[in-house]
Amino acid sequence: MSDLLSQAEVESLLSSMDRGPTAKPAAAAAAPAARLREKVTPYDFKRPERVGKEQMRALQSLHEGFGRNFGAALSALLRTIVEVKLTSVDQLTYSEFVFSLENPTCFNLLRAEPLEGNLILDINPSILYPIIDRLLGGGKESAPPARRPLTEIELRLVGRITGLFLSEMHHAWENVVDLKLAVERVESNPQLVQIVPPNEVVVLISFELTLGDVRGMMNLCIPFNSIERISGKLSSDSWFSYGKTESTEETMRGIAQRLHGSLVEMAVQLAKTQISTNDLVGLRVGDIITTEKDVRTPLSVRVEGVDKFVASLGAFKGRKAIRIENVVASAKGTTGKHDAAVGATSQARPAANVGAN
Repeated sequence: MSDLLSQAEVESLLSSMDRGPTAKPAAAAAAPAARLREKVTPYDFKRPERVGKEQMRALQSLHEGFGRNFGAALSALLRTIVEVKLTSVDQLTYSEFVFSLENPTCFNLLRAEPLEGNLILDINPSILYPIIDRLLGGGKESAPPARRPLTEIELRLVGRITGLFLSEMHHAWENVVDLKLAVERVESNPQLVQIVPPNEVVVLISFELTLGDVRGMMNLCIPFNSIERISGKLSSDSWFSYGKTESTEETMRGIAQRLHGSLVEMAVQLAKTQISTNDLVGLRVGDIITTEKDVRTPLSVRVEGVDKFVASLGAFKGRKAIRIENVVASAKGTTGKHDAAVGATSQARPAANVGAN
């Protein structure tokens, strides 16, 4: 009996029907529900996000810089402008990655020590064949990409591209881990290569290459088990901060000890003068070029091209020498007088003695 409506409830329903439907209460009730649905994100348990957001942001920032450097290096190799842009950094399963590729394609199996397992570098034929055509001296007009596996000669040419890619990858990752990258083999059918189980999570880093009016994709596939051990280093607080720590006394002493045994170039400028090209051509062995500099004028001593000391000419134990008189104002150090043997000529009036080579 509790499910029956009372007389007051029946009259209330009849009166509301006489007034007509009102949209405001329904809209007001729908608004919070809509806002709630916007905050809810569906989660697929078949594709768990095993790489954290911080690591994904670090990978994105790292490969954005890599894309710029690789584009510059590839432009220098092809002698034309090549734009390399990072388009996405996503997590997906290995089977989804493989079945999204074309067949045939350029599927490079990479070894990246000390990371576990293998990485994959896929170069789409739509951009690969124009690059090969450019390496072989092709013009600006691009032919439609061929749907066939690469020949032996084309594989050798592709090796120059992948070698450039691996070199820039080594520089991009050196603050995280010192990668030793190499290509183990190249396949044309991506479905024949099974580096991890089909449901294993991988990080797919996609680049868009633009060569003239031609565009194509280059994909780097990194299995999660390869970077699981170094995931702690993939954060903005770790690899971004390399090289930004302040110098300590211990590090400064270590650098100073290593510098003490370094060889530096030391040169003494005796004088300057100007002669005509006709006189220069007519110079012979034994000719003397006079200068306006007095023998008593101090000489400038340069260390690695930088003025460091002021010296005077002389001789020491039968060898031509200079004596350090002072330190130039811009150089740090204590003043004093030291003798140094140098290979300079000294005459009553400074002059350059012309000799044969």
